Amino acid sequence: MNGLEALILGLLQGLTEYLPVSSSGHLAIGSALFGIKGEESLSFTILVHIATVLSTLVVLWKEIAWIFKGLFRFEMNDETRYVLNIVVSMIPVGIVGVFFKDTVEDIFGSGLLVVGCMLLLTALLLAFSYYAKPRQKEKISLRDAFIIGLAQACAVMPGLSRSGSTIATGLLLGNKKEHLAQFSFLMVIPPILGEALLDLLKMMHGESLGGDIPASSLAIGFVAAFVSGCLACKWMINIVKKGKLIYFAIYCAIAGAVTIFLSL
Repeated sequence: MNGLEALILGLLQGLTEYLPVSSSGHLAIGSALFGIKGEESLSFTILVHIATVLSTLVVLWKEIAWIFKGLFRFEMNDETRYVLNIVVSMIPVGIVGVFFKDTVEDIFGSGLLVVGCMLLLTALLLAFSYYAKPRQKEKISLRDAFIIGLAQACAVMPGLSRSGSTIATGLLLGNKKEHLAQFSFLMVIPPILGEALLDLLKMMHGESLGGDIPASSLAIGFVAAFVSGCLACKWMINIVKKGKLIYFAIYCAIAGAVTIFLSL
C-alpha cells in the first residue's frame, strides 16, 4: 500500500464511518480496486477505525465530559443511565467479537458480492426508517439500547452500515432523531477500543496482524481518517436532526447495485 492509496482509503474511512453508507463496505471496495489483499486491508482497517474513534472523542468531548461528570457523582442520574445504555448496547457486539471474530474476518475476504448485498440492505433499512412514523419517546430505554446494540452487531457485515443500522433501528423504535446520532457515535467507542487493545496484546506476543504496510502509509491513512472523521461526525449529527437519511438510502441502493454488477 503506497501513500496515495493510504490517503484515499483513510479519507473513505473517516467520511463513511459516520455517514450511513458503510465504511467497511467502502474500504472493501477501495481495497479491491487497488488490489490490496484481505490481511493487509484488515490491519489498515483496524488503524483507521482507531483514528475515527479519536475524532469522535474530539467532536463530542462536551457530551463525554458531561457523562463522566455525572458518573463520578456515584448516584443514579441521567448520566449514569446513559452509561448503562451504552454498556447494554455493547453486549451483542461483544458476543460477536469473542465467539465469531474469525468468521467475520473470513467474510471480509469473501469478495464484493456480500458487500453489494449488504449495501442494498442498508438502503432498505434507511428508506423504511424514513417513511415509518412511530410515536416519539423522550429517552432511549435499556430495552431499546439492547436492540440498537443488536443492529450494531449485525453491522459487522461489510457493506451493512453501522451508523445507518443503529440510527435507523432507533428511529423505528420511536426514539428522537436528536438523541440517536450522538448515542450511535458514542456506543461504538468501547468496542473499537477493545478491539484495538486485543490487537495490541497480539502484537506484544509477537503475533502478526497480517500485511506489510510502510509506516508512512499507516501514518497518512491515520491522519486522513482522523481529519475527515471530525468533519463527517459534525455533518452527520446535523443530517440526522434534519431527517434527510433518504438521500443516503438512494446512494446505498446505487452503490450496492454497481458493486454486485462488478462482482459478477
